[in-house]
Amino acid sequence: MQSPQSFRGTARYIVSEELGTAVDVATHLGRPLLVKGEPGTGKTLLAVNLAEARGLPLERWQIKSTTKAVEGLYTYDTVKRLHDSRFGGAEVSDISRYIELGPLGRAFERRDRCVVLIDEIDKADLEFPNDLLHELDTMSFTIPETGRSICASVRPVVVITSNNEKELPDAFLRRCVFHFIEFPDRELMSRIVRVHHPDLDEQLLAGALEAFYRLRATDGLRKPPSTSELVDWISALRFADIAPAKLLGAGLPFLGTLLKKEADVATVTHRQRRGASGR
Repeated sequence: MQSPQSFRGTARYIVSEELGTAVDVATHLGRPLLVKGEPGTGKTLLAVNLAEARGLPLERWQIKSTTKAVEGLYTYDTVKRLHDSRFGGAEVSDISRYIELGPLGRAFERRDRCVVLIDEIDKADLEFPNDLLHELDTMSFTIPETGRSICASVRPVVVITSNNEKELPDAFLRRCVFHFIEFPDRELMSRIVRVHHPDLDEQLLAGALEAFYRLRATDGLRKPPSTSELVDWISALRFADIAPAKLLGAGLPFLGTLLKKEADVATVTHRQRRGASGR
């Protein structure tokens, strides 16, 4: 039996039963939910829609290659303090004036629950996940410059996404609930497309899905088309008033909407030409 807080998506975000259950388990255990999957399968949107569904604030932390773990907790603006000490106008002895909490720090300080998105954690340095082990375990940290300790009175719901660019440390993985978002089958994909195109002609939907999955099955693609690219492609088809019958042949219209690598376009185009010439 589902609890009132069970997550089963929103009007604009369709989730599988398995993903919804993973969210519920991570929330119950108070563990971060680590989500992996192909680009375009909705990893980032999971946190956004989870916050919307539960009416919770969202703290978003976008990770880059230069991001340091401490930045999620707080930043200390030493440059501004130095500037103020040289030119006056502020009480520089009060270091707390130059401390600003980061996304995790703000989440820990809140008196109510929120959702924290740590997006694309695998883009950071290899030591980045290890540097957050204690903080994600205890949901607390201390600012050494001031001695102030911040401890979450209510554990936030933490969603961490990864594109598998780097392996994450075992010690970090042990502290997470893990879920891999499988690529949607045709039935689920049809429901997802209907969210974005509710009045889509049934024949066009069927033809687009057939062509899409046929394209994804092409051997040698470096980046198979994703869900978001399918949604954009259907928008292009509708804009140009493409008939469903045109999707049955070898030459797909607007191929660059689906494929984003030159080698993939060349592979598909070559096979289409070879098929058109009778192999």
